[in-house]
Amino acid sequence: MKICIVSKIDSKEPLELAQSLGWRLVDMGYSVVYEESVAAELGYEGVSLKNLDADLLLVLGGDGSVLRAVRMMQRQVPVLGINQGHVGFLTDLERENPAEGLKEVLEHPLGIESRMRLSITCNGKDCGSALNEAVVVTARPAKILDFTVSVNGKVIDSFRSDGLIISTPTGSTAYAMSAGGPIVDPSLEAMLLVPMSPYLLSSRPYLLNSQSEVTVTLESDKTALLVLDGQDQYEIGRNAEIVIRKSAEPALFVDAGRTFFEKVEQKLRQH
Repeated sequence: MKICIVSKIDSKEPLELAQSLGWRLVDMGYSVVYEESVAAELGYEGVSLKNLDADLLLVLGGDGSVLRAVRMMQRQVPVLGINQGHVGFLTDLERENPAEGLKEVLEHPLGIESRMRLSITCNGKDCGSALNEAVVVTARPAKILDFTVSVNGKVIDSFRSDGLIISTPTGSTAYAMSAGGPIVDPSLEAMLLVPMSPYLLSSRPYLLNSQSEVTVTLESDKTALLVLDGQDQYEIGRNAEIVIRKSAEPALFVDAGRTFFEKVEQKLRQH
């Protein structure tokens, strides 16, 4: 098995862990490579995630690190995250004894879990995919936006709000939850639409079929931002038309034996 390791490079601990886990994996008989920015820090020759040739991507960091890695891969490789951040909903191994946890996972055949992603275009331009969410927010603080939302060509709602979150079930425990959306089991495939601080209390979240084509039209004169997974952002203007569909290629995660609801209990109830 060929394993690629990627980690945060802005602090010492994840880099040291990347090095020690790499050595440990080699001793266990695995082939190990490092993502190019990590390899540069460690003095190795690295590989790009864009066209990654590996059986497993080991990500050392928080949810942001996992989201970034998934977005960088053109061909999805199964991901296993070791939490080096805060909540770490997309990671399965914690910072305590990560080597032992990793060894235990690798001792068994890898179970792979698919996670739905969103494919987003704006005014006909491909903006890429999102594992957690696409967010439309005003580019200027304290300004409200006007939205019209259509599903499969039919208008379902028009409202004014600070912004709009279009989330996957995986992203339901992220920004969407903070904005009042429900927690959705990520084994489901659906799209969650959550208005942010809507002007009218009657504007409520929607849970839509994953096969739907959702069109969000910005009816405001104000400049807005389209932000994908908190990573990439695009400036959009009046009458911008954003189309959201289910992505043809899901993200892949290693099943490390922890259920989604166990994570909810540990990471949300205890914080």
